[in-house]
Amino acid sequence: MTDNAHGMRGSWVTLLVAGSLLAGCSAQTDDGATRQSGSPSARRSPSTSASDSPSAGAAPSGGSSPATSGFTPDASLVPRTSKDGRRLAESVVLAPRDWGRGFVAQEPGESTPGTWAVLNESCRWQREKLPHGVLASASRYSSLPAGGGRGVVHVTAVATVHASVLGADEQLSTTLEEVLRCPEQRPRSDERITGLMSLGTPFGAREQEYADDSVLEAGEYIGNGGAAQPYRWMVARLGTVVVAVSVTGAKGNTAQELEQLGSKALAQMLTRIEQRLKEE
Repeated sequence: MTDNAHGMRGSWVTLLVAGSLLAGCSAQTDDGATRQSGSPSARRSPSTSASDSPSAGAAPSGGSSPATSGFTPDASLVPRTSKDGRRLAESVVLAPRDWGRGFVAQEPGESTPGTWAVLNESCRWQREKLPHGVLASASRYSSLPAGGGRGVVHVTAVATVHASVLGADEQLSTTLEEVLRCPEQRPRSDERITGLMSLGTPFGAREQEYADDSVLEAGEYIGNGGAAQPYRWMVARLGTVVVAVSVTGAKGNTAQELEQLGSKALAQMLTRIEQRLKEE
C-alpha cells in the first residue's frame, strides 16, 4: 500500500472503525462455487435503503446517481471490452505474496475465467457465467498455514470490472440486500456463514475517503462441523471497478487482526486501480 495514492487516506483505520460498529459479528466463506471465489451477485436492482441496514452509516447509493470520490480516472484508460477488463482485473487482484510473508495459494488458486459467484434463492453460493454488463471478474484464493499457536487463515481477493458506474454501484447495493435476504448463507453443502450483518459507507460518510462506496460484512464461518470462526467480507468501488476481500480466521486470530489484514489488502487493490487508471 502506497502513501501517495490520495484515495487511501486512513483506509484501514476507517474499516476497523466500521468493524467495531458491527459488534459481536465475525466470520467468512470458502469456495467451490462460493462468495469467497467471486464477487457478490448482481441480479435485480435492489430497493434496499440505509434504514433497512443494521448499520449506522448510509447505504451505498443506488439508482441513477452513484456517489463519487475525489478520484477521476482517465476516460481513455477505463476498460470498454472484456479483454481490457480481464487485463485490469488480473493486474489488480492480489496474489498470495501480496498478502504478506508466508501466504500460499489455495487449491484451486484462482476462479474459473468468465464466471463469478451468485447467491441463489436458497441462499447457496454457486458460480455462473458473467452477466451482461460485467466485463470481467477475477478471484485468487490464498492462505496462511497454521503455526505459532494460530490456526490457518484463509483469504480471497476479488476484482470485478463493470461496463458502467451504475452497474458497479448496483453490485454494492446488492451486497447489502443479500445479507438482509440471507443472514445465513451456504458456500458449500457442509459449510455455513451465520449471523451476517453489513455496514454500507459511501464516500464522505464517517470520514471514508478511499473509495466511491464501500460495504463491510461480518459474521461467523462454520465448516465441516468445526467451531465458528471469524469472518469478514470487505467490498469497495472506484468508478466501474469493484474490489473485495474475504478473511476467515481460526484459533489464535483476533477479529481486529483479521480486519486489519483485510482492510490493508483492500487498500492495496484500490491503490492499484488508481495507478492503472489515472492520467499520466
